[in-house]
Amino acid sequence: MRPSRSPAALGSDPLATLRTRAAEREMSGLRRALRPRSANDGLLDLASNDYLGLARDARITAAAAAAGQLWGAGATGSRLVTGSTDLHAALESDLASFVGAAAGLVFSSGYLANLGAITALSGPGTTIVSDALNHASVIDACRLSGAYVLVTAHRDVPAVEQALSRRTTDRALVVTDAVFSVDGDVAPLRDLHTMTRAHGGLLVVDEAHSLSVVGPDGTGAARAAGIAGQSDVVLTVTLSKSLGAQGGAVLGDGAVVEHLVNTARAFIFDTGLAPPSAAAAAAALTVLRTEPQLAGAVRSRARDLERVARDLGLAPTHPDAAVVSLPMPSPTAAFEAAAQLLDQGIRVGCFRPPSVPDGVSRLRLTARATLTDADVDDLSSALSELVHTDRST
Repeated sequence: MRPSRSPAALGSDPLATLRTRAAEREMSGLRRALRPRSANDGLLDLASNDYLGLARDARITAAAAAAGQLWGAGATGSRLVTGSTDLHAALESDLASFVGAAAGLVFSSGYLANLGAITALSGPGTTIVSDALNHASVIDACRLSGAYVLVTAHRDVPAVEQALSRRTTDRALVVTDAVFSVDGDVAPLRDLHTMTRAHGGLLVVDEAHSLSVVGPDGTGAARAAGIAGQSDVVLTVTLSKSLGAQGGAVLGDGAVVEHLVNTARAFIFDTGLAPPSAAAAAAALTVLRTEPQLAGAVRSRARDLERVARDLGLAPTHPDAAVVSLPMPSPTAAFEAAAQLLDQGIRVGCFRPPSVPDGVSRLRLTARATLTDADVDDLSSALSELVHTDRST
């Protein structure tokens, strides 16, 4: 018989552990806090994922408003009950056509699209090979899948081949970001596809940071690599970055979509994407089709950001898409640098563990197609002041 324990022995403060961990985060410079922004704060935004500058575009917001008036603010139910509308069906078809896939399925977020696709396409009896720098949504999906997961070094195709050749399971998935969210480098998709196909697996590619930025007219990294539309390639996308809206989607063969409709818990048991967001994403795709130069413009501006940082003696990552990272010596240094830039009117991303591995804290600058030469000059001045301050201390 187990001895009884008094409430005092069990601990009188159920939140004591949380307070201890909060103090540890504070001491290590890893504490995070919400910082609400105002609608018009006058800052130069180099932190958001609004790569094409469409989130506030009048054409996009008007489409969202009209859909809200017609369909309501929310989808009213899960997609298999009342949450599928004509807007969802049209958006799925439009997204699939844009990237060269056969079919599409819209989720309420890009996070859930990854969760739904990876868990439904794997499970026990499957080996998942995942890049070490994949997004958290991919990592969480792998953990929840029930599959055997092997994490390989970043962009290491031979390591992927070795993992596939040594597997003992019948099925295999290789999962990778197309453009990695922190450093902005692109995955070797053509080689990964060749390797995955040779071993009878599926390649799942998260195009969150490449849709509308990479590839012919912004049609994505898979299309740029020449693997779009292949039956053994599954794409996931988010609508909340370059399309300026909200939501996500899985794009691939019709058999993949049919399987997800019937088995993906993140789809079946979630409320459908709100109609205003679906309409906004569809309007953004229309803009991109009529203004394909936007994709090239954001890549050009990213190279401008890289040039400014490099000219000041910093060590920026080379942008394959819209993201430029500036390595910082510590989490505290990254936080203080971001705060100093904010004081000068520029908002940048600040990435510290656990968002990135220990030892790789950094600032992240995200380019936007609508940035001006004056914006680039403002960044140059602010970074110059940052570098001067750092060297004088």
